[in-house]
Amino acid sequence: MELRVVVAPVFGTNCCVVSSGADCVIVDAGAGVVDAVTRLVDDEGFTPRAVLATHGHADHTWDAGELCARYEVPMRLHEADAYRLADPFGTLSPALEAAFGLHRDDYRAPAVVEPFATPGGSAVLTFGQVTLHALHAPGHTEGSTLYRPDGDVILTGDVLFAGSVGRTDLHGGSGQVMSETLRDVVRGLDPALAVVPGHGPATTVARELETNPFLAADRT
Repeated sequence: MELRVVVAPVFGTNCCVVSSGADCVIVDAGAGVVDAVTRLVDDEGFTPRAVLATHGHADHTWDAGELCARYEVPMRLHEADAYRLADPFGTLSPALEAAFGLHRDDYRAPAVVEPFATPGGSAVLTFGQVTLHALHAPGHTEGSTLYRPDGDVILTGDVLFAGSVGRTDLHGGSGQVMSETLRDVVRGLDPALAVVPGHGPATTVARELETNPFLAADRT
C-alpha cells in the first residue's frame, strides 16, 4: 500500500490517493484537487476504483462528483452522511459557507453513490487490490469515518488532528458523541499508526495519545 497526499487549495483539505499495485482510491476530494489528482493518477498509471469521503462536508466532497464522472466510479461514504451529498453546504454555518468562496450552482453531485454500513462499528471495504478498514467515528458528523489501509497509517478526516479534534457545533455534530468516539475508537488505535488528518500536518497515534489535550481530558 502507498499513500500520496494532494492538499486542496480551499480550506487545505488533505486529499489522499491510496494505492496498491495499479489500483487506487481517492479519499476526500476537496475543492480544487481535480487537476492535481488527475496528473498523479496519469503519471503513476493508476486505475481509480472509487472516490471516498471521511464525511460529507463540502470541503471533503466538492470535487468528488467530477472525479467520479471522470473515472466512472462510485462515491462511497458512510450511510449516515450520504444525505449531505445532495447539498453539502446545507449543513454548514452561513459563515463557513461564505468562507469557502464557492457557489452552490457550481457543485456537481456524484451520479452514483453507494453508502456503506458499519455493523458493530466497522467494515472492510475492498476496491480491486486496495483494502480499507472503515471505523465509524461519529461526533463531527453522524457518519464520520476513519479509514485504515493495509499498513501503518490511518486517515482520520476531521475527527483527529495534530493537537486537536474536530468541531462538534455544526449540524449533526455532538460533543457527547465525539467524547465517546475519542474514548472508544481513537484511544483504542494502535499507537504505532501514522495519522493523516483531514487538514494540517501528519502526526502519530502515540503522539496524540500523549500530548493532545482533548484526548488527555477524555481519560477522565
